[in-house]
Amino acid sequence: DVIPVEVEIASGEGVLGRGSVLGKITASGLYALVNSAGSDDGRRTAAAILAEDVDATDENVVTTAYIAGEFNKNALIFGGTDDADDHLTTLQGKGIILRTGVEVN
Repeated sequence: DVIPVEVEIASGEGVLGRGSVLGKITASGLYALVNSAGSDDGRRTAAAILAEDVDATDENVVTTAYIAGEFNKNALIFGGTDDADDHLTTLQGKGIILRTGVEVN
């Protein structure tokens, strides 16, 4: 089972697709696309998986993300040159299990 929660995506993140892996910005509590080479403000650490497409180009967007469950690692989207293996241990520690061949939730 997946566990959905309400999250707020930071303005300026642009269009993010369903399956984007999010980091939580420490100072604001807003979420942004995870990127281990990005700003060292919380977005380097994977925290959730976006449940639906959003456009946070010009404003913050309240949406749904998953904080636990099983997900197809090949269907996930990361920032920069990151991939599922870069965040596997962190995600597992949060109850997000990545597998191949899992039906997309």
